[in-house]
Amino acid sequence: MRNNQRLLFDSSLPLDADKDNYLNYHKRLIELMKVGGVIGDNTLWNGSVVAPHDAPLRNYVRYYRNFVLELNKALAADPRIEICMLLVGDGITICRLIK
Repeated sequence: MRNNQRLLFDSSLPLDADKDNYLNYHKRLIELMKVGGVIGDNTLWNGSVVAPHDAPLRNYVRYYRNFVLELNKALAADPRIEICMLLVGDGITICRLIK
């Protein structure tokens, strides 16, 4: 990179990293995306994000569910992106940067 130019990306692979940092990763990826760029996020977390609060869940699923819910809420409220959730596997939300 020369003259303070940033390297921008068209897409990223589906994000499947440590759930407690999902929102941080997403924020950083948005900064690195070109308008029209696509990010995939793993967002159903074993279906726990739609389970009742008192549903019987494994401890680790219950713990990380809150981080995935936080990401989902942030994605839904972010006016810079369009989102589409695909209900396959563990769920993938595709985010397209529009501004």
